Amino acid sequence: MGKNVKILVIGKEGRLAQYAPKWAQMEDYDISYVPMGSPDDAAIEAGRDADFMLADAMAKVSENLIANMPKLKMIHSEGVGFNFFDIEAARKRHIYVCNCKAANAGAVAEQTLLLMLGLLRDVVNGDAQFRKGGQISTKENYMINGSLRELRECTVGLLGFGDIAQATARMLQAFGARVIYHNRTRRQEPESELKVTYVSQNELLSQSDIISIHLNSNEETYHTVNEKFLMSMKKGAYLVNTARGDLVDSKALIKAIESGHIAGAGLDTVSGEPVGLDNPLLTAPDEVKNKIIFSCHIGGITGGAFRRCHEMFWENVKRMERGELPERVVNMW
Repeated sequence: MGKNVKILVIGKEGRLAQYAPKWAQMEDYDISYVPMGSPDDAAIEAGRDADFMLADAMAKVSENLIANMPKLKMIHSEGVGFNFFDIEAARKRHIYVCNCKAANAGAVAEQTLLLMLGLLRDVVNGDAQFRKGGQISTKENYMINGSLRELRECTVGLLGFGDIAQATARMLQAFGARVIYHNRTRRQEPESELKVTYVSQNELLSQSDIISIHLNSNEETYHTVNEKFLMSMKKGAYLVNTARGDLVDSKALIKAIESGHIAGAGLDTVSGEPVGLDNPLLTAPDEVKNKIIFSCHIGGITGGAFRRCHEMFWENVKRMERGELPERVVNMW
């Protein structure tokens, strides 16, 4: 199979060859590439007759593009996200939209733990002071004020309890942290195994020393972490976001850190990506920025995660070529 089958890839050309499983037999397919951010006309010209599409999780797949690809059978995210895919337009034409659910759950959970530990051990300030020759004085200050903390001393609150949050809870077991969670729907089945306790959102805010955000991004969750949310958090707590940037109101976060109500934040993703130097978080006073750990939205892009995602894509291509339904469909009709 694969003969006379065309694939349009929206994203970096090199990733398909780098991460495709050995059994994918890419040479049997007609593959066209367009960079992410290309206008619809360019994508249509390259993939008008494509049977399948593999798109970067942050790429825009519009109704216009879908309407001008008459042979299209499946749109597959290269990751877990599909926020900028017009899934309703695809549904109307019975085109499957699939993602790589859970493929990067462990990777993002590791990034979440990294940010938690980095906040508790003040790595931003410690690194800066070391580079200035202040190792000993900084160490002495930590010992005097007792500000460095261990995860086992903390209650960690997970807001949202999908694949990534559950992977995070599993890792937190090894540190001995108390873990609580809130989700729109209680998920009792994994509670015993993961040693987590379901609480209301108000209880999560008031009890947690660290709150980690694990929500999907949509109209309902936009700026979930707003001024009211932040001021309801336990005084001196930390916020970690490895989900989506628009879940957090950056200006409200700056205000909460500046006031001293929360101790800091670990952010793998922020509102307004791609981030420019004019982003409010980067123009905030140094006393705020020094209490934030930034990472470049890298939680889910490990080599292992990409290999799993590309294997899922090729497995779905093979399934559809055999006349079977693809897996991990997000727009089933």
